[in-house]
Amino acid sequence: MAENNEFSFENEAYRKTYWHTCSHVLAQAVKRLHPEVKLAIGPSIDNGFYYDFDAPFAFTPEIMEELEAEMRKICKEKLKLERFELPREEAIKYMEEKNEPYKVELINDLPLDAHISFYTQGEFTDLCAGPHLDSTGRIKGNAIKLTACNAAYWRGDSNRQPLQRIYGVAFPKKEQLDEYLARIEEAKKRDHRKLGKELGLFMLTEEGPGFPFFLPKGMVLKNTLIDYWREVHKRYGYVEISTPMILNRRLWERSGHWDHYKQNMYTTVIDGEDYAIKPMNCPGGMMVYASEPHSYRDLPLRVGELGLVHRHELSGALHGLFRVRCFTQDDAHIFMTWDQMKDEIKNVVKLFDEVYSTFGLSYAIELSTMPDDHIGDEKDWRFAEDTLSAAITEMGKSFTVNAGDGAFYGPKLDFHLADSLGRTWQCGTIQLDMQLPERFELEYTGEDGLKHRPVMIHRVVLGSIERFIGVITEHFAGAFPVWLNPVQVKVLPVTDRALDYANEVADQLNAQGIRVEVDARSEKIGKKIREATLGKVPYMLVVGDRDMENATVSVRTRGGEDLGAMSQEDFAARVLDDVKTKRIW
Repeated sequence: MAENNEFSFENEAYRKTYWHTCSHVLAQAVKRLHPEVKLAIGPSIDNGFYYDFDAPFAFTPEIMEELEAEMRKICKEKLKLERFELPREEAIKYMEEKNEPYKVELINDLPLDAHISFYTQGEFTDLCAGPHLDSTGRIKGNAIKLTACNAAYWRGDSNRQPLQRIYGVAFPKKEQLDEYLARIEEAKKRDHRKLGKELGLFMLTEEGPGFPFFLPKGMVLKNTLIDYWREVHKRYGYVEISTPMILNRRLWERSGHWDHYKQNMYTTVIDGEDYAIKPMNCPGGMMVYASEPHSYRDLPLRVGELGLVHRHELSGALHGLFRVRCFTQDDAHIFMTWDQMKDEIKNVVKLFDEVYSTFGLSYAIELSTMPDDHIGDEKDWRFAEDTLSAAITEMGKSFTVNAGDGAFYGPKLDFHLADSLGRTWQCGTIQLDMQLPERFELEYTGEDGLKHRPVMIHRVVLGSIERFIGVITEHFAGAFPVWLNPVQVKVLPVTDRALDYANEVADQLNAQGIRVEVDARSEKIGKKIREATLGKVPYMLVVGDRDMENATVSVRTRGGEDLGAMSQEDFAARVLDDVKTKRIW
């Protein structure tokens, strides 16, 4: 295979094919060393590949190393991958003879007219639709790494057979693997679950899986983030509302959630009637709009809500603050006329630009278009899609198209944020909705004096306050900018003699709105500095006899920079400027 765009690892299709073939090499290695193991499935994923196995033993680190070695051997053998097809009955018999019950089940679930294909490499054959590389020799054996083994369930059903999922990654060059593993190690250091505990931000308990507890410092961080959200939205012309957490079943039937989303909702019975804890804020927002008449002069109406929502997630899907069952959604609903749509989209994107740049986050935009199961007139869909693309194009922004992946009620723009490690997070969304205003019979009086139906934008900028805190914790590695940090300054008296002066300094900073703590322990100053640095405190003020005499503070940063002696006034001005400008350092 020549090295060109088609067969470049930068090409997503080729990269997926490469990793898919690696999953077959892994399965072949497992069957060679442990023929009693049963095969489930083994796809490529966004960052490598995995294969699920039903094994009568645990895949220990020692066994994983043996499998890696066997995979390298298979790559050196340069086995040709050959595709063949069988009729349904022959395919079932073939897999039954190999004692592969999971493959038999997969074949039975295929459509009657499906082409049932297999791939063979050496002595190993697997049921697979492909595609694959033409030879195991295309894979660089010393650039393969099995990264983890986790529990999984057959077809994701917790009532089915538990399996073991082996994850792996591979690259065309050993240097690429080394760089990837270095990024993974850095990501482990930045894991928000680890930092959240070390920095005293939040905790997760067995008593409330998926329901995070925010600790005092975490609440400072969360409230500061919310204060910023409110300040930005006020400038951009939003009003804020709050809607009830529990609402009657009739509302959720009207919105469509009771029929289409009930399995993810928590329900209860009040006075003999069914109620649901809201999984999203939208229906409450519809009721607020419908509570009074509106004129075209009121539009666009931008309504924001920081609503606490609850969604039932499977326990295996829970992950720190990234996937929880209870979170604060920073929703906004914009009610507008059709001819206001483009300007409102631009206004939202400008808000996104301001917010994301404040955190040093870049983004890529994806446009998801009309799915097969859409509701509404195709003409309206095309107008909405064209308006979304025109709005961002006119702003000089590029985007990719995710064809057919829009919601059934309207197209959307997704904003994929890139953090300091180059990882992407889907946070912001601009979702056009032409159906919910219809379901709730929303109206406004036009210039012609007649009733008209508004169109609506659902949008989130942070997505979920909790998840966004997880994202920026890892992005900043816990070293938050001064304006956001729960503790902005730590005063460290060198001796007990300086303690009163340290408290005076702290009182003066606190009076100016600066978040400050004093380390009053009788410990050596080196230990105090080290612990404050580990606590990611931006500024440390080391105060001793000379500072007391001169009414100064000796300033150090968490990065180890010694800024020397400053007057208290100059230091406070520096911190307040960091806060005002939201400087990142």
